[in-house]
Amino acid sequence: MDILLLTASDIGALLTPERCRQAVAAAFRQHGEGTAADPVLCGVAVSGGGFHIKAGVVSLVERRFVAKTNANFPDNPRHGLPTIQGLVLLFRADDGQPLAVMDSGRITVLRTAAATAVAAQYLARLDAEVLTICGCGEQGLAHVLALREVLPLRTVIAVDANPSAAERLARTAVELGLESRATTEVRASMLAADVCVTCTPSRRWLIGPDDVRPGTFVAGVGSDAAEKQELAPGLLARASVFVDVLEQSATIGDLHHALEAGAMTRADVRAQLGEVVSGSKPGRRTADEITVFDSTGMALQDAAAASVVFDLAQASGHGVRFSFTNRKS
Repeated sequence: MDILLLTASDIGALLTPERCRQAVAAAFRQHGEGTAADPVLCGVAVSGGGFHIKAGVVSLVERRFVAKTNANFPDNPRHGLPTIQGLVLLFRADDGQPLAVMDSGRITVLRTAAATAVAAQYLARLDAEVLTICGCGEQGLAHVLALREVLPLRTVIAVDANPSAAERLARTAVELGLESRATTEVRASMLAADVCVTCTPSRRWLIGPDDVRPGTFVAGVGSDAAEKQELAPGLLARASVFVDVLEQSATIGDLHHALEAGAMTRADVRAQLGEVVSGSKPGRRTADEITVFDSTGMALQDAAAASVVFDLAQASGHGVRFSFTNRKS
């Protein structure tokens, strides 16, 4: 069978925030129920950057396997290249048939924001109105679009060390019908928020234990490598902590730094998000507790999002078909 090649534009046209959130929620539920095995993560460091591979199997329409390879080279923008480049490979899990090759960048952005939106449904206060986004690139915008679907947002505070990036996101939020302001000030912006999302490449924590109010939901999504850090160990120690995959967060997430600092143990983690979605463990318990979602990104999210994109592309005619098989005429 021919393989479907899908570009970032194809994915953007097909995968809405709502569709992505529903697919990602299903993946977390399967993980929590134990019907989807723990996904696999492999990292390889090279000079100037590195590669990571995430792989897993999820069952939506049918059982499908995804392997995503992302290359992360921080200095690439100086040479006119994206920091992150990669591919998603989609297979039928029952017989190994290759189904699609697609751009990983758009999948990653959308499924990351979708995971935060799923977490917010269980961990944020139902009356959360003020969202602070720290890191105003493409991932920041995706989070605004995803979170406004599940929370009664009225205000977006856009925070970035680059004022023009913050102003750009603030303008977009206004176009979406939200009040917004741009700033470079992190602490005051966090203290004003009901929901805080950090999506930066920071290697030193940005938010400390006194930088958020009681009742705040904090999602740290930028720490996807051991050297990255956005949330102080003291903040995690003060909060009710939830993770996507415990072993992964303990290795590369903000939890990793809290464990190394002795501020927490693995037993202090309240739950994996899938356990909350499946109903086996509780989410937010009180209106004044601080909840933290340490989001390192799991392969089941990629598998679910890619599977939905493939089905939508099949139905709509998006993409280009090709074959690696040489056929005799």
